[in-house]
Amino acid sequence: MSAKTKPRLTARTADKYELYQEAVQNPEFEAQMVERFYRKARNRRPKTLREDFSGTFCFSCEWVKRHADHRAICIDLDPEPLEWGRRHNLSRLKPEQQQRVELRRANVLEADTPGIDIICAFNFSYWIFMTRGEMLRYFRRVYENLAPDGMMVMDCFGGAEAHSEQEEPRACEGFRYVWEHAHFYPLTSEMECRIHFEFRDGTSMRNAFRYYWRLWSPRDLSEILEEAGFQNVEFYWEGTDHDSGEGNGVFRKSVRGEAADCWIAYIVALK
Repeated sequence: MSAKTKPRLTARTADKYELYQEAVQNPEFEAQMVERFYRKARNRRPKTLREDFSGTFCFSCEWVKRHADHRAICIDLDPEPLEWGRRHNLSRLKPEQQQRVELRRANVLEADTPGIDIICAFNFSYWIFMTRGEMLRYFRRVYENLAPDGMMVMDCFGGAEAHSEQEEPRACEGFRYVWEHAHFYPLTSEMECRIHFEFRDGTSMRNAFRYYWRLWSPRDLSEILEEAGFQNVEFYWEGTDHDSGEGNGVFRKSVRGEAADCWIAYIVALK
């Protein structure tokens, strides 16, 4: 086997965090995007970023690589992904870059990080808050921790398929990623989602990640953000690839969106 050949992945040899980063995350794209959002709104380049529910914080690592004065604070309650990120992501940065990444095992509802330019909550992680009161408390805490010209950025999804119990497989290099809507309860909008990984040798890693969320509507989130004090809330809607019918990765500002079976959007809230 040559030095450049990757070992064959199996359920026994694969690392779930590495697979997640490969299948789900695109830190280069998102770091560029949030900087563009901020420049457009504030006419200056942001420097400080806080990544809530950061997990292995590969997004924050990409952030500090972009400019020599970029700093990042990564917050997560779970010590396991933070430690994994320390060993596999932080360690790959230059020593000077590592000094500009701060890890905190903490509750985002209690975080004290005043003066931050951008606070992000990606991969729908903030949907862990099930009630309006909990979400309002979180948004107010974010608002308090932002600089006077700060910004919050989140993602959200929806569409008819979001209300269905189904599996959505997608091929990745050396494995198959499966996103499952295991349960959805229409009267409460609560949902259980799972991530599985399947390998070419026939083995699988079932329930590698499990989430119990509330499916929040964009309008509800916008109204709660405004109640928390944010002055302007904008949505950036993903376009459609007309050949495949899938999202094309291009996000443009929208006030209504489109009736789609499945959609993804980014929420930008300005202090």
